[in-house]
Amino acid sequence: MRINHNIAALNTYRQLTIGQGAAAKNMEKLSSGLRINRAGDDAAGLAISEKMRGQIRGLEQASRNAQDAISLIQTAEGALNETHSILQRMRELAVQAANDTNTADDRAKIQAEVDQLAKEITRIANDTEFNTQNLLAGGLDNTFHIGANSGQNITLKVNAMDAKSLGVSRDINYISSFTAGTTTLTSSAVTEPGSGLTAGTYKIAVTHNNANASATGNTTAGAVSLANQTSFSGARDETGVIFKVTSVDGSGKVITAEYSTDGGVTWNAATVDTTGSDGVIKYKGVDITIATNALNAVDQTVTVNFTARNDSIQLTDASGNNIGSAVTVYSDQDSVTIGDASTGRTLKINSTSLGDLTTGTGGNAASVNVGTQASTAAVIGTDGTVITKAVAQAGINVSTQEAANSAITIINNAITKVSEERSKLGAVQNRLEHTINNLQTSSENLTAAESRIRDVDYALAA
Repeated sequence: MRINHNIAALNTYRQLTIGQGAAAKNMEKLSSGLRINRAGDDAAGLAISEKMRGQIRGLEQASRNAQDAISLIQTAEGALNETHSILQRMRELAVQAANDTNTADDRAKIQAEVDQLAKEITRIANDTEFNTQNLLAGGLDNTFHIGANSGQNITLKVNAMDAKSLGVSRDINYISSFTAGTTTLTSSAVTEPGSGLTAGTYKIAVTHNNANASATGNTTAGAVSLANQTSFSGARDETGVIFKVTSVDGSGKVITAEYSTDGGVTWNAATVDTTGSDGVIKYKGVDITIATNALNAVDQTVTVNFTARNDSIQLTDASGNNIGSAVTVYSDQDSVTIGDASTGRTLKINSTSLGDLTTGTGGNAASVNVGTQASTAAVIGTDGTVITKAVAQAGINVSTQEAANSAITIINNAITKVSEERSKLGAVQNRLEHTINNLQTSSENLTAAESRIRDVDYALAA
């Protein structure tokens, strides 16, 4: 018999405490529905279940991402559905115009509707947006995150679907004037006003009398230069054409190559001393005069080289470095000149397409007018894409039987382009729908696994 310690009572108390603790934990699990309420309940299980929870939430968000992507695609595809309808109407009008029962006045009215339809195609392409993102103007290259982890993406590229990109707009003739400090592009159609050019690179392609030329270049302080080399092809029947190029230091110093129609065909190269008199060379029956009064800033000599391969003219300094080019221009005008602002000379170009032209900055930045009125302007950005958006092209020509007949084929090609784009969008949409199904299945199974770790089994806890 022990007097100081009641061992039986201590054992009873210990068992009671254990039972009360277990009952409290079970009550906590039953009330919360969770087997793991704290790390001490199952340290490893807690870590595993938290990782699974991250995966589950990622899968659920990925499913929502895919649904948003489908909404974007449906927006674009819906707009293209309307573009398809417009093209079908344009084709119907072209078939109608191809019938010689129509008079010229009848075809003019058909042409008016075709023009409006082409403008609407361009407007749809420019204005179709999803969450402020333009979908059909070109340049859309989106990445959709459709997984719980990094790098689980798919991409979608949507081509430009405006009238020009589809080939159902007529080329616009740009009658352009370039001076050292101002550039003006005028055409017969415009939709929206804008401001001046920023510094950047653009292209100009020129066609006249079966002769083609293209040039890139930049404005410098006080002068304009186009291309380091200009190629000739086809026939040339211009007279009195004047070419000017800038010096490499951008000081606005110029040399002049003047064409006249007299003389025979002569292939040669000429070196002109900048301190002497003007040099004259012959090129394909044309006298070329190299003026020397403004060459001091360039070098002591300027060499004009001819190559038979491309019929090109290249001006170089004494060290063989390019100092600019004889700019190739074909124009309806009697003379074409690139010159300094101080001389009042301008370069005028008749062009059926517009490409890259580098403009100056500050006081030499070029401004652009696109329209029949001088007050109507369009902005050309450095990437050369804004001009397409700014100009609402006229529809393809259906004013004659032959033109209307050709238009049918052109519209057929445009319909095919839109069909291909819609087919691509539909394929991606179907893919995303399967993606959503897979994400939901994965989320469901992962949730079940996480539940077995984290959730309480009432039958065992009761």
